[in-house]
Amino acid sequence: MKKLFILLLLSIVFVEFSFGQIDNKATNETKALYQSLAKISKKNILFGHQHATEYGHGWFGEENRSDVKSVTGSHPAVIGVDLSGLSGRPSAQIAKTAELLRKNVVDTYHRGGITTVAWHFSNPASKGGFYWNDTVSVVSIALIKPGGSHHEAYKEILKTIADFAKSVKGQDGTLAPMIFRPYHEFDGDWFWWGKSHCSREDFISVWQFTVTYLRDSLDVHNFIYAFSPDCKFHTEKEFLDRYPGDAWVDMVGMDNYADFGRNGKYDIQTGVKKLKIVADYAKKANKLAAFTETGLESIPNPTWWTETLLKALKSEKMNLAYVLVWRNDSRSPTHFYAPFPEQVSVPDFLKFYNDPYTLFENDLKDVYGKNK
Repeated sequence: MKKLFILLLLSIVFVEFSFGQIDNKATNETKALYQSLAKISKKNILFGHQHATEYGHGWFGEENRSDVKSVTGSHPAVIGVDLSGLSGRPSAQIAKTAELLRKNVVDTYHRGGITTVAWHFSNPASKGGFYWNDTVSVVSIALIKPGGSHHEAYKEILKTIADFAKSVKGQDGTLAPMIFRPYHEFDGDWFWWGKSHCSREDFISVWQFTVTYLRDSLDVHNFIYAFSPDCKFHTEKEFLDRYPGDAWVDMVGMDNYADFGRNGKYDIQTGVKKLKIVADYAKKANKLAAFTETGLESIPNPTWWTETLLKALKSEKMNLAYVLVWRNDSRSPTHFYAPFPEQVSVPDFLKFYNDPYTLFENDLKDVYGKNK
């Protein structure tokens, strides 16, 4: 009887530890990262920046550099990369892109940082790239779903993604975990997978197939799967309109620039309300939550970091794992979302950096469980 009670207790602990992760064959490091994110989100939030170590304001491809590090002394805790270059291009170019990307992800892993992966991949059935183009784009979600005319071609694309996922090995032979965020901002119309370009049923079918094929057929076990619409919703029902189900999602998030200063328009109260919808669903479904994209282009507001973003993040108990701002273009003088030396928001960003609530790469301690 005592032995049965102990086994029952252990099973309860295991269920709590699993925290809703959808891949029961996930690598130990991926499981550890998942649990680290859950733990961190209870008291802190990680800061992330897209393409932070690949390029920045006025530079490209420099070793161990980021604009955030130039300002604070630390890289962001979360580094955003993109798999856009792994399809729709000549095989030699794909291989070169994959190798550069592999190095970036592995370097972040060795430093103890975290990688999140976006996927702006080109329309597999027409020209037009990843943006929707009325003159050339084809409604393709219906074509790549199981039974569709381009389904086999889609499977080949996923095989390339899987090959990359299984190539990011650290010096100890372990695979670097990644937060994989496909089909983001699907509630808008700007991408070919957007809401007006496919049915709810077809979108869900493609999402479920994508996860199932990568995880169960191609043996990718170092992905944490993130679901992140844009900010078009106002209720939980609207947020979940194209949700594929808890069995196919590890993390829920939201991309929101519109409520946080885009074009000079601020509606922080609404932005927080939407974030809370995301976070509340995560708690209810036993999932992770994150503010997957935001930012203010050019950061003309010198106190945006503390008076807008930090206040919003702290205004409710939301348990968000990370917040990520968009990229700093290497050539454009105005397209940047994180400060660089002498940018007007640097003093405020340093306050944001020094706030005990925010964590950067230098603050991370064994998120992959290697010292256990």
